[in-house]
Amino acid sequence: MRASRPLRQRLARPKALPLAACSAVCEAAGDDADDKLSGNFFRKEPVMGDERVGKLARILVDYSIEAGEGDQVLVSAEVGAGPLIGALYARLLQVGATPVTQISLPGMQELFFEHAQELHYQEIPQVTRAIYEGVDAQIGIRAPSNTRALANVDPEKQQAFQKRNKPLSEMMLEKDRWVLTLFPTEALAQEAHMSLSEYEEFAFEAMGLNEEDPVRYWSEKSAEQERLKERLEEAREIRIVGPETDLTLSVEGRTFVNSAGMRNMPCGEVFTGPIEDSANGTVYFGVPAAIAGREISGVRLRFEEGKVVQASAEKGEEYLMSLLDADAGARYLGELGIGTNYGIRRASANVLFDEKLGGTVHLAIGRSYAQTGGKNDSSVHTDLVCDLRDGGQLYADGELIQESGHFLEFDLAGVNDAR
Repeated sequence: MRASRPLRQRLARPKALPLAACSAVCEAAGDDADDKLSGNFFRKEPVMGDERVGKLARILVDYSIEAGEGDQVLVSAEVGAGPLIGALYARLLQVGATPVTQISLPGMQELFFEHAQELHYQEIPQVTRAIYEGVDAQIGIRAPSNTRALANVDPEKQQAFQKRNKPLSEMMLEKDRWVLTLFPTEALAQEAHMSLSEYEEFAFEAMGLNEEDPVRYWSEKSAEQERLKERLEEAREIRIVGPETDLTLSVEGRTFVNSAGMRNMPCGEVFTGPIEDSANGTVYFGVPAAIAGREISGVRLRFEEGKVVQASAEKGEEYLMSLLDADAGARYLGELGIGTNYGIRRASANVLFDEKLGGTVHLAIGRSYAQTGGKNDSSVHTDLVCDLRDGGQLYADGELIQESGHFLEFDLAGVNDAR
């Protein structure tokens, strides 16, 4: 590792858990890589010649994880991200880092859940653990060929797999050098009700890749969001009001994290971990979410002294209840987040994007993040998005700070205003 990282000292380190380990690991693809990886893995030109893929690689390497000489960087990706994997591989070598690739093929997760024995849910493979212990940073890329591939998998199996991999996530969180992104695929476009070309434009705009200098853009975003963070850290109580929603939370003494491209891409949020027993009231999550291959929408939760005491969903209620009953911490909140990315134009049934939507808030049931001061422990961390853009209100200690998705006391250029 390099000794000095001044940018890392200036910018807070955000969230969203790093990709858990699965599939084969190789330091470099062999001669048969073209056959195995659909002929695109090391293509020199980005998808359809789009220079923004190269820009994204530079953001992830130079800004998000600040890779440099001597770093060993794990690139965990699905094969559909071939053009980005190639661009990352090249950029990591250019800055003197050593890429270690971990590529998942379509169908591998389904095969695991169909054939895995009890021991596979109990023990992390030694070679996987050694890789996570040995690398300095991780870049995770989601690029699914089928967003509903796990729709019929037993939720208990999925939760057991998450519990098994929890130490891997904790390793990366402790190293504090990881980032999670996605690469546009037909499956993601279909989930968002867009064509692939429309979805590419949607995704790249959200990531700031239409900017001449995306790294500078995200650096400026961070400075702007810092003002919001400072205001929120003065508050003791946050109140969220909207359709079927009136919820109060205590945030006294908790740290808000300014998330601007260092841990998620796209990014744009300020988040914290609320006091565990403080949530009281009701909340309606009107933004649909695709979670572990299942759609959950129209979620309604009622909290008393921090705990979910009543829950329902218009779709996916059975799976929602399985999440809430996963363990003792799953019925408590681990996160309150405020979306600030007004470059995201609409919901897309993908939480990596939807939780960043400017004018929304999101709450996560389950595990909190240590850097916020949150203490809730759970194998679950599931984000649900509440849209405040149509008449919703956000209060800090009784003072209205946001109405209908627009901040009142700040002129957060680039945060409040769409480009």
